Amino acid sequence: MVQEINVSQLLTEAKTSQKAENLFHQGNKLLDAQQYQEAIVAYDKAIAFKPDSADAWINRGIALTKLQKHTEALASYDQAIAIKADKDEAWYNRGNALASLQSYAAAILAYDRAIAIKPNKQEAWINRGIALTKLQRYQEALASYDQAIAIKPDKPEIYYNRACTYALQNKVELAITNLKAAIRLVPGKYQQLAKTDPDFKKVRSDQRFQKLIQ
Repeated sequence: MVQEINVSQLLTEAKTSQKAENLFHQGNKLLDAQQYQEAIVAYDKAIAFKPDSADAWINRGIALTKLQKHTEALASYDQAIAIKADKDEAWYNRGNALASLQSYAAAILAYDRAIAIKPNKQEAWINRGIALTKLQRYQEALASYDQAIAIKPDKPEIYYNRACTYALQNKVELAITNLKAAIRLVPGKYQQLAKTDPDFKKVRSDQRFQKLIQ
């Protein structure tokens, strides 16, 4: 038996979908304007119309992260993953939320999932390296930074993070070599950061280091 097409229902669904889309874009504009609380309100409204919008859940989580509401952000990313488990952005941002909560081992697992979906996701390799450094898994951290460099070698923060990882191991020459690379890419910024960064405590008294950060 041929099913009748319910035109009225189709029109209602189309209108609902359009409302959700409009609210999602409104939320994105507010997010870009750094109006994070207002963005969350817009995303909540979009989700009310379309609860299975993984992108709305992700961007809602990003807005919550900007407000330092990491536990709520984590729940938002988990909702996105429950809807669409192959969204690298959901896993990546989940990793960031976990890292902010100092759950570094769990953060690494989330970054691993993001990388499995999108192997050239450089920011996931970088943040994975930071989390590994926090756990004093220095060799794994350096390998993660090497992967990031292989994707795009002109990111100064990779070399700065490598310098930190070497400095924590009291490997002065390697720390200085990488800090020089960061400074070469962005003069000024990384000298200032290194002056007060506690990661450089073990190498701070070295004259070569002192000369570099002047």
